[in-house]
Amino acid sequence: MANGGPRKPVSAVRSATRILKAFSIAEPELGVTDLARRLGLSKSGVHHLLATLAEEQMVERDPVSRRYRLSIKMFELGTRVAISGQLHEAATLPLDHLHFSTAATVQIGILDGAEVVYVERRESQATLRTFGTVGRRNVAHATSTGKVLLAFLPPDELLARIANRPLAALTPHTITRLPVLLDQLREARRRGYAEQVEESSLGVASVAAPIRDDSGRVVAAISMARPVAGLSPTVRRRHAAATVEAAGQISERLGYRPPAARTRARASLTADDSASMS
Repeated sequence: MANGGPRKPVSAVRSATRILKAFSIAEPELGVTDLARRLGLSKSGVHHLLATLAEEQMVERDPVSRRYRLSIKMFELGTRVAISGQLHEAATLPLDHLHFSTAATVQIGILDGAEVVYVERRESQATLRTFGTVGRRNVAHATSTGKVLLAFLPPDELLARIANRPLAALTPHTITRLPVLLDQLREARRRGYAEQVEESSLGVASVAAPIRDDSGRVVAAISMARPVAGLSPTVRRRHAAATVEAAGQISERLGYRPPAARTRARASLTADDSASMS
């Protein structure tokens, strides 16, 4: 059993990986016969693997030449890897500063389908039992991070991700009606940050702001979470100001240069926050 069980699946994965690596800039399209001869595999085996890769949108077949090429999905995966490394480097100092200056749990998440995947995290003892580790997933519609990431999607892409699936209720406060969620997303887009109060976990509220790359595209979001107890609207606005500021710093480290109007709005939020504390 130990020698025979997993070998076949591992071999299939290795063969599929070799097929993907066979494509290049010089040879962007390859046929079944080409790949079989080059990799020393049977034509039937290559055909089966290509069909599976096509189903998973890793490759696509030209209907005329009947040859295969890497799909845009592979480009998206490569972009995610590049962004992940750049994001870690750009986010470390602002994330640490936000964590130490607020004593809150702070996280950075990216969107994967209709879920948020958390890729950076600094935890607070006050919310230690609520949050998991880096790599944890959660439904996007119930989190401030997810709401921000959904809010800045093109409308057709947004609906493709959330319109045809039920909005799961994680707590009695989770938004499960699409029109209500869409209203919140419009508001998050307008003001530049999103909030959730006990929608993901009872007793916890959070606020999140978008992180942009050098092209201005929203690629991630940073959030701050605190216990609801004692979290007044004034305190929540102060959290929003700090989170928006941290998101702006990370975005600028990624090469983003905000329009003057957005810079003024960010400064206004911080100024209003200072006035509320005086």
